[in-house]
Amino acid sequence: MTTAVRAEAREAAPASAAPMTHRQILEALSGLLLGLFVAILSATVVSNALPTIISDLHATETTYTWVITAELLATTVTTPIWGKLADLVSKKVLVQLGLIIYVVGSALGGLAQDPAMLISARVIQGLGVGGLTALVQVIMAAMISPRERGRYSGYIGATFALATVAGPLIGGVIVDTSWLGWRWCFYVAVPFAVIALIVLQKTLRLPVIKREVSIDWAGAVLFSAATSLLLIWISFAGVEYDWLSWQTAAMLGGAVILVLIFIFVEMRAKEPLVPLRLFANAAISLSVVTSLLVGVGMYGVTTFLSQYFQLARGESPTSAGIMTLPLIIGLAVTSTVVGLLISRTGRWKIFLILGGLFLAAGFILSSTLRYDSEYWQAAIFMVLIGVGVGMTMQNLVLAVQNQVRLTDLGAASSAVVFFRTLGGTAGVAALGAVLANRVAQYTTDGLAKLGVQGGPGSDGSIPKLAELPPPVREVVQSAFGHGVGDLFLYASPLAVLALVVVLFIKEVPLRTSTDTAPAAAANAPSPQATSPGRHAQRPHEELVAVGADSEQNGLATLPLRVPDVAYASAGTSQPQDLGGTGIRGFVRGGDGTPVPHANLTLIDVRGHQLGLTATQADGSYQVRTPGSGTYVLIASASEHDPQVATLVVGDRPLDFDLVLTGSGKLTGTVRDLAGKPVAQAMVIVTDVRGEVVTTGMSNADGTYGFSGVVAGTYTITVSAGTHRPVALPVEVGTGETTQHVILQPAARIRGTIRLKGADRPLADARVTLLDATGNIVGTATTGEDGEYAFADLTSDQYTVIATGYPPVANAVTLPGQGDDGQDIWLGHSE
Repeated sequence: MTTAVRAEAREAAPASAAPMTHRQILEALSGLLLGLFVAILSATVVSNALPTIISDLHATETTYTWVITAELLATTVTTPIWGKLADLVSKKVLVQLGLIIYVVGSALGGLAQDPAMLISARVIQGLGVGGLTALVQVIMAAMISPRERGRYSGYIGATFALATVAGPLIGGVIVDTSWLGWRWCFYVAVPFAVIALIVLQKTLRLPVIKREVSIDWAGAVLFSAATSLLLIWISFAGVEYDWLSWQTAAMLGGAVILVLIFIFVEMRAKEPLVPLRLFANAAISLSVVTSLLVGVGMYGVTTFLSQYFQLARGESPTSAGIMTLPLIIGLAVTSTVVGLLISRTGRWKIFLILGGLFLAAGFILSSTLRYDSEYWQAAIFMVLIGVGVGMTMQNLVLAVQNQVRLTDLGAASSAVVFFRTLGGTAGVAALGAVLANRVAQYTTDGLAKLGVQGGPGSDGSIPKLAELPPPVREVVQSAFGHGVGDLFLYASPLAVLALVVVLFIKEVPLRTSTDTAPAAAANAPSPQATSPGRHAQRPHEELVAVGADSEQNGLATLPLRVPDVAYASAGTSQPQDLGGTGIRGFVRGGDGTPVPHANLTLIDVRGHQLGLTATQADGSYQVRTPGSGTYVLIASASEHDPQVATLVVGDRPLDFDLVLTGSGKLTGTVRDLAGKPVAQAMVIVTDVRGEVVTTGMSNADGTYGFSGVVAGTYTITVSAGTHRPVALPVEVGTGETTQHVILQPAARIRGTIRLKGADRPLADARVTLLDATGNIVGTATTGEDGEYAFADLTSDQYTVIATGYPPVANAVTLPGQGDDGQDIWLGHSE
């Protein structure tokens, strides 16, 4: 019997193209970075002009907030949609479409005659910006490996900083120039957008993997409705109605119901807008939460700095733009330098932790700002915030992209960008409402002390300081200064929480390719601390990646040139003196604890064994050498990965410490879609080279487990008789890693091709299986028994076509699992 292979499984993945050169990458990125510059400019160029715009349109602080929130809201709800489309259709066409939409919104914004028209134009701008911000990350990830992406992420940070610097300055100059007017704040970015369109057309060359497109429109509508309802509630709560009111209950209840329906739809969608399976990865979930909190800092607080400098300190729009330079310089320099360091070292978590510390410190210190605070104090606080954002913003995206397949890059990247923007949108909306309330209260109290009832600013409007008498102007400035300081105070707990969440993110070595399967952990350095005079040993996997000069019996060696005189770490006890030449030191685990009874073998460069010893209870060891020269030291211990090093020993004992990382344990459960355990499912674990590491069967309760799995990247494949097989990437650490697997039911079509009239099996008949849309699912040629079969099918409508004589076609509807017999008779009618 011949079993056909499904066409979907037979499609070869696109071959990995040769890595692009630095020049080619920069040429391709030029248009993308210009598009990103346009997207960021749309927000920053308006920020300094907003007090003037709102005053000219006779609007209130609530309108000020909504002019910013409207664009962020549109950006937020469309970012995942753009990201999902990037996984289905041409990314180049999408980014160009985003630019066109942005140009239309900018033109309408410049023509706005009232707040409603201005807000509507900002919504259209946001639709385009959502595409630009999401697609830049996705396209860059498709071209550059995660290990090298840190370098180019720095360019994105620099572009962000340049646009953020140029925006307020351009906006301030436009507002301060009488013959231009604030409308040119919307027109000024249009030429950049047009240039970006042209550059993208000429430089961006990406392969388009054509496949059936299925857009989750229901999920997009539900997602947009839930997000919009939640943000509308945040914007008006405490202003138009109380936080505890029937409006709050209705909006929150409606948002919760929409979210639940959205989750239900996503679990059943063929191409879900947000693949919920991504959040089974703890690192992705934690990165998303951190991105949400960082978004409050990046958008929610910094948005109101222009109000602080213009309305609290009385500066002009141009001066206000110049005064925000410390924030931008801190962000630009940090994002660029950190990007280069990540590409060189492969370490990224440490920068997230440091970024969280700087961000929290900047927020806490900025809460002390008042209208008469010294500028140098504000400048230091802004530098801290800029450094914090620069260390976290792009690296969170990088951390997530490093853990997903190429086909999920768009959805995963846009998820991080979405939650960052969601945090910013919610932050602007909520903090804007708080600022309006606090400013009105402080202004009312200040004017009451002057014996004035009501007055400018007490009703939530934004006054023109130049038109106010000195005593009233001082009250208004004090109110805005104190109000902005309160915003930083309210946002500080979120920055601290972001730091706490970052601590729980597991650092996974950066991949060195853009292939669909994550690269081996070997391709990235393992961070090991080295104390003065000590030489930290790297794991075996890293030794292979570095490109060792010799490789015997599967163990690669890394030459380490050390001085003839050994140095001891201060405060570290040493094994007793060898009384001659030799090697001594300590063997510790990844957490710094001693590893007793570890075996150490000393061999020469020809592979001859020279010595064998074991570590003491404190992890110390010592082994003699015949004299000075080059030796190979091998260390191994139960439940740890072996280590090997090539050492050059002089005429005095050499101090050398080793770190043995613990081997991992992989466990999980196998269940069906209904949540029932699947027993006797075959579980196969393969490494990045495709070699089988271990196999096993699931127990009666669906559980499985493997111990002694070396930390690294693997593929786990699970199959069961009545279910479709599934393959998942998994990162195994030094502890226990849990990977749950859900199997979908599978069906099979089988039968026999017989000769009409003779009723005997017909050999060499060709059988073709088509799905409901007419696509070929599989083909088979019958053997002597005339039998054929198509396995691993889903519940759907199919057509079975048999040829060899006049063709015959039968329609088949599968229930979703089990066998469906389809015998076919071929031959001419009598």
